[in-house]
Amino acid sequence: MSSDRKDVASQSGSEVALPDPPPIHPSFIQVAKPYIFEQTIQRCIATMGVNTLREESLRLQGVTWIDNVRRVLCLPIRTFNTAVVYYHRFRLVHPDIEYNHMDAAAAALFTACKIEDTLKKSREIVCAAYNLKLAPSEHVSSDNPVFEAHARGIIGLERLMLEASGFDFRTRHPQKTLIKMARKYGLGQHSEVSKVAYRIAQDLYRTFAPIKQTTSTMAFASLELAGRLLDQRIEAVERGLDYKAWRTSREEVMETLFDLLELYTHNRGSTCVGPRFPSDTFLKVRIPLNQEAEAQGLPRFTNWTNDRAPKAPNGFKITSSNSNNPPGATENGDSRIHPLIPVAANGERPKAGERGRDGAVRFMIDPECANNEKSHVAQFFKVEMEEYEVEE
Repeated sequence: MSSDRKDVASQSGSEVALPDPPPIHPSFIQVAKPYIFEQTIQRCIATMGVNTLREESLRLQGVTWIDNVRRVLCLPIRTFNTAVVYYHRFRLVHPDIEYNHMDAAAAALFTACKIEDTLKKSREIVCAAYNLKLAPSEHVSSDNPVFEAHARGIIGLERLMLEASGFDFRTRHPQKTLIKMARKYGLGQHSEVSKVAYRIAQDLYRTFAPIKQTTSTMAFASLELAGRLLDQRIEAVERGLDYKAWRTSREEVMETLFDLLELYTHNRGSTCVGPRFPSDTFLKVRIPLNQEAEAQGLPRFTNWTNDRAPKAPNGFKITSSNSNNPPGATENGDSRIHPLIPVAANGERPKAGERGRDGAVRFMIDPECANNEKSHVAQFFKVEMEEYEVEE
């Protein structure tokens, strides 16, 4: 028995002062977000301090890498869609300096193969990417030991992919909706407009539109742009007679159209449809759309929730120079707070690199259930904060 314990034991009739137990942490809750609007995307990029040109370049390189590898592995388009969505979400949470963008693209494709039930081993994905750089006579097998370390690294990134998406396995594929719309408006499956619209829907995944818009919005935008590019315009689609039935609006379709036109204007060579048309064609298509947006007063980005930050006029991006509230700022003006980081019941956010160290991170799908739990648990931590303020 130590001397301290002897002193405590020798005290007769006196209470032993025990140390206070550590405070109970309310734990962090991350709610799955099926849609992430432009405001949140810009705040994530600004919070991480990533250059916009570098972000765009790495985004296009990663999506192109996923597309090339999935073609070699003969994976369906649905796996490509899911992989790119996971790639976008991962890059909004983790800065580019923490990982290699090709490793992130490989991990996204590996995760998507499991979700879409098109299983491929991590070694097969790494091997397919490696063989793309070689002549057919020099191709190596996936059993080569040189892929062992790289394949293990991809498996390690899979957990981060799932955390970035909030363990939300719901997927959306605009191609199915696009085919239904093409039939509805009298377009055959093998018509030129349908084929171009299908490729445009694939190019959409080189933008952030898939994590912002619904499948019906993306399908309408792809079909309308294909008709305008081929000069075979579909009046019913452009007038939006069925927007209400498909739960979309002209504002959302116009935002998607402008996202596509910006992609084709600045990165035409990195797309599927861009090289088929001269650059002047996209400018001619955009002029009447600009006039329509200006005449109807349509904002550049539809879902902009911060009332203090004005919506950007058509053709302009909201930046710190043309907005009263910078993209990286939150309601309290702190630009260091990442908008996609989970929040505890008392409003606390985990520090960088310390997720789950003090409290567990739980992932939930139903936002209403998460809000009810936070409001119920917050009552027990509100008393503690009030007592602390009184003592001060």
